[in-house]
Amino acid sequence: MEIHEYQAKAILADYGVAIPEGGLAYSPEQATYRASEIGGEQWVVKAQVHAGSRGQAGGIRICSHEGEIWEAADELLGKRLVTHQTDARGKGVYRLYVEAAVASEHEVYLGFVLDRAAERVMVVASAAGGTDIEEIAANDPDSIVRVNVEPAVGIQSFEAREIAFAVGLDASLVPQAVHLMTACYRAFLDLDATMLEINPLAVTADGRLLALDAKMTFDDNALFRHQDVSELRDKSQEDPRERTANDRGLSYVGLEGDIGCIINGAGLAMATMDMIKQAGGEPANFLDIGGGASPERVLKAFRLVLSDEKVKAVLVNIFAGINRCDWVAEGVVQALQRLEVPVPVVVRLSGTNVEEGRRILAEADVAVITADSLAEAGARAVESIAGRAA
Repeated sequence: MEIHEYQAKAILADYGVAIPEGGLAYSPEQATYRASEIGGEQWVVKAQVHAGSRGQAGGIRICSHEGEIWEAADELLGKRLVTHQTDARGKGVYRLYVEAAVASEHEVYLGFVLDRAAERVMVVASAAGGTDIEEIAANDPDSIVRVNVEPAVGIQSFEAREIAFAVGLDASLVPQAVHLMTACYRAFLDLDATMLEINPLAVTADGRLLALDAKMTFDDNALFRHQDVSELRDKSQEDPRERTANDRGLSYVGLEGDIGCIINGAGLAMATMDMIKQAGGEPANFLDIGGGASPERVLKAFRLVLSDEKVKAVLVNIFAGINRCDWVAEGVVQALQRLEVPVPVVVRLSGTNVEEGRRILAEADVAVITADSLAEAGARAVESIAGRAA
């Protein structure tokens, strides 16, 4: 789960990370009022969306007077911001964060990520602050500092000092840097985060370290332990299909292809998508219906997959262990009888009660294309689209 910049900053501030003074606004009038509360001579108006590179897309405006703030807010609110991290539709801007502009003398990148291979939290830092880490890795990979933290002891002061010096911070700033990194590590662990990024971390003229931007993501499977974090979820920033699936207990990721997939098990789903690609097609989604797929659950999955207008065929691939092929077959029949399914449906069943599942499909008055193997299922799904086009 992702959260907005202002939410991440509020969390980090609670842990002792210094941030510029700011406030949330939902209208141009609120934006100008926030600026008057903050005071000063310059302010930054930031679109709050779940995407990076907002500045390059026009989502961050520096303003010097009330009129500029009003105009920036009026233009941004309701706009769909398109960056290289969004699809062509972009993300809707429904709230703004107004904060005091900060003159920085130097900016660095600081991030904490979960290194699954090493089973450690990794600190990632670079002297090239204000730039996406992907760009830094491509343009100046040697500038990236990586440190795996030993989980038994957490981040140590000597490690934080080494990172601070490696990214070019002055010795006078090292105590602040140690405090900041320790605070970020604590927040990361305490809240079951999967990523924490401060970019840029600014060095101000008066010798302070300020988090000018912040981003955090969290482990969905651990949100039950953090109700306060769970409540920060902004469904307006999520893919409608993924939001619908999440609310119904399904694992769904939308893709750009035209073959809808209904599969049980993440590994089988990945293998199925590979087989579709091998056959010359493109998957429209990743959808794992889980191990206890009832007919009702299969019906929900069909509704979700068919909500994607790009889908030209549906591939149901089930390897039943805990699951049962007859349950899935009943769900497929219900979906074809109750829904308007204007595309070919390919079904491959294997495992528990497979013969009963195949019998249900054969005897039902519904149009399905059956397959015995994964390779055959992928090929038939691709062929069904080609056949309709012809």
